[in-house]
Amino acid sequence: MIDEKDVEYMKKCLSLAKQAAELDEVPVGALIVHNEEIIASAHNMRETEKCATKHAEIIAIENACRTLGGWRLPDCTLYVTLEPCIMCAGAIVNARINRVVFGAYDEKSGGFGSVINASELRLNHRVVSEGGCLSDECKGILGEYFRQKRKK
Repeated sequence: MIDEKDVEYMKKCLSLAKQAAELDEVPVGALIVHNEEIIASAHNMRETEKCATKHAEIIAIENACRTLGGWRLPDCTLYVTLEPCIMCAGAIVNARINRVVFGAYDEKSGGFGSVINASELRLNHRVVSEGGCLSDECKGILGEYFRQKRKK
């Protein structure tokens, strides 16, 4: 169940998404929380880094692994403005993240309910996922970004 703390963390993700937009990146922001402390944050960097895997979630996972000193991220929650794609859903499962909270659903490539639901697959780890946190705000920043792109 999404609570006030989840909303506060999602607001921080929206700020990260705005930073991505300023770099002409698709505005997606992510952070990882462990024991109520933000241990990693990131935004999309695919265009800047010229690399398909530089999604906000992947970068945040890499940073959190460095912070905690291992590849497992138990007792962590990942917050992200857009439903993680299938690639990111796989990384989330592999990192053993317990919970994902996301804003906007991604009807074209979402990995936690829209296209597939990694939470329901028979995998070695189950992730609790909750979507729709500040959904309108998250959809809004994405919509504005793509409206501006179409004008160019």
